[in-house]
Amino acid sequence: MFALVDANNFYVSCHRAFDPSLKGKPVVVLSNNDGCCVARSNEVKALGVKMGTPWFQLYDLAKQHGIIALSSNYCLYGDVSLRFMRILAQFSPVQEVYSIDECFLDFTGFNYIDMTGYGQTIRQRVLQWLGLPVCVGIGPSKTLAKLSNYVAKKREQHQGVFDYSRLSQQEQDELVSSIEVGEVWGIGRRLSERLARQGIETVKDLRDADTKTLRRQFSVVVERTVLELRGVSCLDLEEVAQAKKEIVSSRSFGKLVVKLDDLQQAVASYTSRAAEKLRRQHSVAGALQVFLQTNPHKTGELQYHPNILIPLIEPTADTGLLVSHAMRGLKRIYKPGYRYQKAGVMLMDLSGAKTSQPDLFSHVSTQDRQKSQRRMETLDHINRKMGRGTLRLAAEGFQHTWKVRTDYPSPCYTTRWAELPIAYAK
Repeated sequence: MFALVDANNFYVSCHRAFDPSLKGKPVVVLSNNDGCCVARSNEVKALGVKMGTPWFQLYDLAKQHGIIALSSNYCLYGDVSLRFMRILAQFSPVQEVYSIDECFLDFTGFNYIDMTGYGQTIRQRVLQWLGLPVCVGIGPSKTLAKLSNYVAKKREQHQGVFDYSRLSQQEQDELVSSIEVGEVWGIGRRLSERLARQGIETVKDLRDADTKTLRRQFSVVVERTVLELRGVSCLDLEEVAQAKKEIVSSRSFGKLVVKLDDLQQAVASYTSRAAEKLRRQHSVAGALQVFLQTNPHKTGELQYHPNILIPLIEPTADTGLLVSHAMRGLKRIYKPGYRYQKAGVMLMDLSGAKTSQPDLFSHVSTQDRQKSQRRMETLDHINRKMGRGTLRLAAEGFQHTWKVRTDYPSPCYTTRWAELPIAYAK
C-alpha cells in the first residue's frame, strides 16, 4: 500500500503560510525574470488563467480582479520543502521524495490502521506545523496512489484524502470511467492523443486494454502502467535519490548583456552552483559545456547561440578548477557586438567521487587532491551554515547587473536572519 502526499499550490501556499493577508486572494508566482505564471492560487485558476501564461498578458485581468503577483523565492520553497519531508518521514519508515512538493510513503503492513483517518492526521499535522494544505492519495500501487491524490484534490467530498482500496469493484469501474486517460501518471498529452486513436480515452479503457498489444504498439512503460492500474505494484519506492547524469545551471539575465566581464561573472556563478550540486551527490565531472544565447524573439537583432565542450583531463568537483575551465571556454565562444539573453554551464560525464579513476600521467599529486577535497568541504560547510554565497570565488563578482529581475520580491522568511518574521504579543 502506498500514499502520495502533495502540497496544494505549493509556491503560493509557502507565501501564504508567512503572509496570512494573501489567503483567499488571487495570487500568482512568476518564473525567473517575472516572465510566466508557474503557480496559481485556486482563485486565479477559477479566472481561467493557464499555467505558463506570460505575466504581461494578465495586466488588465490583474487590475480587474486584484491579482497579486510574486517573484519566485526559491530559498523559501526549498527550506519549506525540507521541513515538509521531515514531517512526512514521521508517518512511514520508508519514503520517496518525488519532487519539491510531493512525497510517496510506504504503508505496507499498515492494514490495521484506518487509512483515511491516518491520511487526515497527516493533513492536520502538516497544516498545523507548516501552514501547508495537502492532499493524500492512497492505493495498492504508486500509479493508483497518484491517481487517488488527483481524486482527493479535485473532489471536495473526500476532504483531501482518498483511499482507492476501499472501493468495491463496481465503484472502481465507475471512478476510472469518469477520468480522462491523460490524468494517469506518465501519460502525457502526445501519448494521450495516440491512445485516443486506439479508442483508449478513459482510465478504465487503459486499465482494461490488452497489455501485450500496448507493449508492442507503445512501450514496456505503458504496459507497466496498465499493471499498476490493476493494482499490481511494479514500481518500488526509491529511498535514495538517483544521482543525476548531467547537471545544468543556467538563467536568463535580468537585462541583455553585452560585456565579457558581466558574462564571466554569470558563468562563474552558474559553475559554482553546479559544482555545489555535483559535490552534494558525491560525484565528479569529466567534461563541461558552456553556452550563450541571444534573444530569439528579437528578430531584428543579430542572433548567436554558441556552445563549447571542454573535456577534463581528470574528473573533478573542485569549484576553482571548474570555473577556470569554464572561463577559458567562454572566452573562446564570446563575440562582441551581440546582446546576450542567457548563459549556462552543463557538467557532463559524471561519475562517483570514490570510484573515479585519476589520470595515470596527471601532474596532480594525491596530496593536492586531498587539499582540494578539504577546501571544498570547508566551503560547503560554511555556506550551509551561514547561507549560500557567504564564501565564493572572486570571479563571481559582487555587483551583478545581470541578476535575474524580481519586481515583486518577498522576504526569505526562514533562511536570512534579517528577514525572519516577527511575532508581537499583546
